[in-house]
Amino acid sequence: MRFDRVWHNARLATLKGDGLGIIENGAVASKDGRIAFAGPVQDMPSGCDAAERIDCEGRWITPGLVDCHTHLVYGGDRAHEFELRLKGASYEEIARAGGGIVSTVKATRAASEDDLIASALPRLDHLIAEGCTTIEIKSGYGLDLETEARSLRAARRLGVERPVSVTTTFLGAHALPPEANGDKDAYIEKVSREMLPALAREGLADAVDAFCEGIAFSLEQTARVFEAAKALGLKVKLHADQLSNLHGAKLAADHGAISADHLEYTDEEGAAAMAKAGTVAVLLPGAFYMLRETKLPPIAAFRDAGTRMALATDCNPGTSPLTSLLLTMNMGATLFRMNVEECIAGVTREAARALGKLDEIGTLEAGKSCDLAIWNIERPAELVYRIGFNPLHARVWRGQ
Repeated sequence: MRFDRVWHNARLATLKGDGLGIIENGAVASKDGRIAFAGPVQDMPSGCDAAERIDCEGRWITPGLVDCHTHLVYGGDRAHEFELRLKGASYEEIARAGGGIVSTVKATRAASEDDLIASALPRLDHLIAEGCTTIEIKSGYGLDLETEARSLRAARRLGVERPVSVTTTFLGAHALPPEANGDKDAYIEKVSREMLPALAREGLADAVDAFCEGIAFSLEQTARVFEAAKALGLKVKLHADQLSNLHGAKLAADHGAISADHLEYTDEEGAAAMAKAGTVAVLLPGAFYMLRETKLPPIAAFRDAGTRMALATDCNPGTSPLTSLLLTMNMGATLFRMNVEECIAGVTREAARALGKLDEIGTLEAGKSCDLAIWNIERPAELVYRIGFNPLHARVWRGQ
């Protein structure tokens, strides 16, 4: 066989299995944009040649990083709300006063598709510069069909403008638009019966999300969105148990959701249900930090139950203006007491699992997309330990 490229003289964190899958003297080979070999040098097939051989000089190679929960596409910003929170206003108070998500809706509706792309690119570029090769982007700042579709088209175009894999999620059930006049049931009917089918016909959404919370939508309303999504063959996921325990994690598990996200108030029953269903717990320390939350997600319960845990930036204008998966890992360790293996797996293998894409990305295994991050580090813990320091040496996406 003739490989396109071989990266050799490297230490690998393959993320195969449940640990980091470390190989001290390893190599990765690519063919047609996919990994053709990843393992110890001595196990490489004999007689193989390569068009290009790259000496990594002892550097570490991990899978390309995966940000599995972002709201990257939006109009405007909400720095003024940050000021209000510094003065003591709560997230709920700001939302009920017409701020929060609804204020971003106004700015997003006024933005063109090109405007949305132009504002999102700097955020995306920062993530790419830290080794991100796959990103999930949610809508949810349009809350009408026209703007939700425009936002999802912009998200898709970002994957053309930059060498990165983009998955899109329709989050129409994010908040109640002003024109709904407080009628949540009627709006959920519109999301489920009008918006979802139209977006599915256009192929704009890979999954469907909802915000199940007292200031957003109830369990019953969320279930209606899930049922409509699954009837269209779309995966579901959920913003769950962030501000209170409405048992959203269990609802997500009961509907076979690929992930439930936030989860600060999830109980042991919810953790166990998620583990049984294979629903990944996506933890978002950026929002926890920005909102000055004190209720930690139940890490011990997730560990005891065997619930898979991912980490993501939750990049959004109001509660997590974070564009660093490296800082996200550090926050996961310092705020949530996750260990090094959990943090690194959380932005690679488990983040891929949370997108339903573990068969394509997230580990260094033959057959998967050749998405790599090559690091100037002495040990994997450095990826979690440092703050405001980027040790990325090179990033490879689909073998390039």
